[in-house]
Amino acid sequence: MNIQSGFKEDFLWGGATAANQIEGQYDKDGKGLTSADFAEFIPKEKRTKDNHLNITSDHVKEVLTGEHEGYFPKRFGIDFYNTYKEDIKLFAEMGFKAFRMSISWARIFPNGYDKEPNEAGLKFYEDVFKTLKSYGIEPVVTLSHYETPYGLTEKYNGWMDRAVIKHFVRYAETVFTRYKKYVKYWITFNEINIINISPFTGGGVLTDKLENPKAASYQALHHQFLASSLATKKLKEINPEAQMGCMLARMKYYPNTPNPEDVLKALQDNQRNLMYTDVHVFGEYPNSYKKFLSDNNIELDIQTGDLEILKSYTVDYVSISYYMSMLSSTSPEGKVTAGNLMNSLKNPYLEASDWGWQIDPVGLRIVLNELWDRYHVPLFVVENGLGAHDKLENGKVHDDYRVDYLKRHITEAKRAVEDGVDLMGFLAWGPIDLISMSTSEMSKRYGFIYVDQDDYGKGSKKRIKKDSFDWYKHLIKTNGKEL
Repeated sequence: MNIQSGFKEDFLWGGATAANQIEGQYDKDGKGLTSADFAEFIPKEKRTKDNHLNITSDHVKEVLTGEHEGYFPKRFGIDFYNTYKEDIKLFAEMGFKAFRMSISWARIFPNGYDKEPNEAGLKFYEDVFKTLKSYGIEPVVTLSHYETPYGLTEKYNGWMDRAVIKHFVRYAETVFTRYKKYVKYWITFNEINIINISPFTGGGVLTDKLENPKAASYQALHHQFLASSLATKKLKEINPEAQMGCMLARMKYYPNTPNPEDVLKALQDNQRNLMYTDVHVFGEYPNSYKKFLSDNNIELDIQTGDLEILKSYTVDYVSISYYMSMLSSTSPEGKVTAGNLMNSLKNPYLEASDWGWQIDPVGLRIVLNELWDRYHVPLFVVENGLGAHDKLENGKVHDDYRVDYLKRHITEAKRAVEDGVDLMGFLAWGPIDLISMSTSEMSKRYGFIYVDQDDYGKGSKKRIKKDSFDWYKHLIKTNGKEL
């Protein structure tokens, strides 16, 4: 019996992005508005969870009418719409085998429900895919990455309405057909669990005037699950060789103490997080989720045939973002640290990033082993990276802290492979500096490539290689053997 040592030869090294964080040109060539276009940059001292993630219907109305003026960085990105050839050339120089990107639904169907697709949008992505293929880079394409067309919010309150399912499937069918010869790897929804944390971010749902916002977010999730399954069905009909993945923001919970109550709480928190991938892989809602719904007096509108759809069209692989681990406690006393949409008790054994995200490389090995043991389908790390305050000095960025962070995480990913995990690839989040999802700031930098642009979009937009650029290039060249 042979256990693999190191990464397989066709391992997919590369980087990951989202359309709304890099493209810009939010109103060019027929593109419609999306949920991301309402995310305002707010300086740290004025920032709260409510004003940068839980967007209200009044805020949206005021932005549309011009009553509320502000800077909305995701409308401008880093101008990848115009610089994609230059940027992809840099990715190729690093030796990328894969590049994860998303298609903005509103570039293809500006309102989400239009009768005909927008040819200018279709052509843009085709040109991007052709450029990637010219360098031998595999596109890994997310259909919906926090960019629900605003037209669907206006007409249906986003994913609250079942009608959005048919519009999503039509959009998916359109791009599957158009890009059949360019794209092998697809993902339906980015971090699908986020719709239950920030419904507007994850599904274009405005909850502030709903009677039961929590129940609404889980109903919207049910519609996304159905849409994901039906899109998977379409993909297999159009291109049987292509692969469909789901994507989870994996939030690993440890018990805060050996107290059995904390251990039980961690078990339940992990069940809640893994429910999303359970549905995608097993095609059914787990009993633990049914109990959660019952305990919270949530009754989903599940129509005849829905459960059969979920069961019939499951995914080929599971992809995850992994940035941190969390602590579960039945006694919420203690120091709290900030996280990506989440807060957690501070783990005394872990250091934290500039943004308070607890750095836990070993947690990645744990997560990959647990997912493999649970699902026995290929796994794909499609987001992992360090957001930090980078300093450009004399034309250089010395980001040894980023190299250290990635080196430690990739080492643990390699150990997971040697444990027997089937891992498809590793895509570093933000291979080029981009707009932060959660805070819409530019100063939270992830890239191997520095972009000369500040939080208000000012700067030359010049691309500058950081020290980590050459490190990652060498890592890919040696297939992870030389870290």
